[in-house]
Amino acid sequence: MFTGLVEQVGRIQSIEEQAGYKVLTLAIADADVYAEKLGDSIAVNGCCLTVTSRSKTAMSFDVSHETLAKTSLGQLKKDSLVNLERALRAGDRLGGHMVAGHVDAVATVRSIDQLPGGWNIWVTLSHELARYVIPKGSIALDGISLTVNEVKDEPKASHIRLTLIPATIENTNVQTWTPGSLINAEVDMVGKYIERMALPHFSGK
Repeated sequence: MFTGLVEQVGRIQSIEEQAGYKVLTLAIADADVYAEKLGDSIAVNGCCLTVTSRSKTAMSFDVSHETLAKTSLGQLKKDSLVNLERALRAGDRLGGHMVAGHVDAVATVRSIDQLPGGWNIWVTLSHELARYVIPKGSIALDGISLTVNEVKDEPKASHIRLTLIPATIENTNVQTWTPGSLINAEVDMVGKYIERMALPHFSGK
């Protein structure tokens, strides 16, 4: 479980193709301290991955082709910046919202308005995913917990508007986003549970 509060930004050091998966290696300072032990869960652009090796300056993850195909991790290249967050400990403050690290879909950055004091960003979601998104609700984009300011439903897709403060832009990979960028989206899981419980076949009716 994560909160969507990015702790630091890593840089892709290498991507190695293996039989049935890829090894993603990130360069970060004090990697052996950040990842306390092998097997730790770390959200990489919102995807919950397991640390498979680490040194003082880098840590690696085995990423399945299923994950690469269903998330934006498959678009990463050497030197790409990625958001990092370690798993929530029991008793930690939940400063963002509940984020599972299980990406629902890949969304597309539609437009970015760089305004004084922050950016207004429009992101396009499928109707299937947008039904779980509400104004003033939460969404995780590339692992960042953000508040949805506005939702616009159009015939082919839905669009959401978010306002990002300078601290978010400077301390996450948002600084690399451009119109057309593919980003990981995870909606608030509460809505999905409620929908599931309300289904007639689930309740036995």
